[in-house]
Amino acid sequence: VVGFAFLGLGLWLRCSQNTRGIFIIGDPDSNTFVIGVTVMIALGIVLLIVVLFGDYGACNEKRCALQMFSVLVFLLAIAEFAVGGLAWSNRMEAGVHLGKFYVSLYERYVMSQDPAIGVILTFIQNSLHCCGITGVSVIEIVKETCPTPSGFIEHIKMDSCPFTIVTVFDSRAPLVMGIFIGTGALLIVAVICSGVLSSQIHRVSSSPQYIILSPSTPSLAAPQLYPPHVTVSNNSFPDQDPVVFTPLPAVNMPLAQA
Repeated sequence: VVGFAFLGLGLWLRCSQNTRGIFIIGDPDSNTFVIGVTVMIALGIVLLIVVLFGDYGACNEKRCALQMFSVLVFLLAIAEFAVGGLAWSNRMEAGVHLGKFYVSLYERYVMSQDPAIGVILTFIQNSLHCCGITGVSVIEIVKETCPTPSGFIEHIKMDSCPFTIVTVFDSRAPLVMGIFIGTGALLIVAVICSGVLSSQIHRVSSSPQYIILSPSTPSLAAPQLYPPHVTVSNNSFPDQDPVVFTPLPAVNMPLAQA
């Protein structure tokens, strides 16, 4: 489920009409967004590949596949914790880069009036509920891409997008870190479950394939008749003699054919 969620969200951000132009522009300030989406897609694919090992090992009781699954999931959990820590420690720097990226899109749209860039600006501004660089509707150049004001004050002044981007990214950094750390914790649980299942499979495969009879299970031992010259005894009963088997005479031994 987590793999499909990461892969689906990453592909939506990569192929959506609103964000596709970010990958086409190739602006240096957009590297943070592009790298984040790429990592999300790659992580979803890797999770789904790892799941194949776990599903195959669990359904077919293959310890080798389960061990491979445990190692890969453990490495993914470590990577999740590392990415969550990096997202938290670099939250201000990433927000500043995204703010600069918005400014570069803003300048490109003012100079070229490119409809694709206009769609991206509209998507960003509607998502963050901000308007341009200034936010003042009287002097704002790209106010046609701004969201609909929700009050009397917003008809005059709305939040500027660069400031809003930095603020929102800083405030949402704990949520991003929590998502990655929570995913890592789920992967650790999967490693523990895989280890328990692998040990159970090993225990079943190494168990003896016979039943040891005891006095508490008399019904399992059916009474048998033996020849007069064979004495049968059960070691569980000390009053009886041990089992004695009469050796076969040499004439009854099979001869090897030349």
